[in-house]
Amino acid sequence: MSRVGRQPIVVPQGVTVRVEGQVVHVEGTKGNLSHTLPALVQARLQDTTLTIARTNETTPAKALHGLSRTLVNNMILGVTQGFSKELEIQGVGYKGQVEKNILTLLLGFSHPVIFPIPEGVTVETPKPTVMIIKGTNKAMVGQVAASIRAIYPAEPYKGMGIRYAGEVVRRKAGKAAATGKA
Repeated sequence: MSRVGRQPIVVPQGVTVRVEGQVVHVEGTKGNLSHTLPALVQARLQDTTLTIARTNETTPAKALHGLSRTLVNNMILGVTQGFSKELEIQGVGYKGQVEKNILTLLLGFSHPVIFPIPEGVTVETPKPTVMIIKGTNKAMVGQVAASIRAIYPAEPYKGMGIRYAGEVVRRKAGKAAATGKA
């Protein structure tokens, strides 16, 4: 049996959870989220405890048991605390700027890169070289951060580009100096 799936989810105060068939709705101070559970698992709400149980003992049901529990738990964490990812830009003259719902990145290309920020996610730039992506949906925050990073991932020779905060980029030596042989 799934060790993760067996753990009950304690619903904190200020969070409302509704189970309507296979759909779990979560409302909190930071927003509302809903998720449709697969047919192989069911959610049961008793007072302030939410449990996820599988309907049978097949391999796909076992695989979805822990996953479904984690997704619902992340929804509860998202509407109470929220999720965030921090990105850093390294390179001379490289910077990012947010205006309304558009992130403009200057990354050494011949043109600025325009990235529309999806609904449900906010991007802050406390410094021109630091971006903080925040939201209630963990998957969406991670996907937006990965999409921004994919525009110009940190390269191994000079280390320029976009990287996650704390990410270590292994540097390469580059070409060896000429030995004078002609």
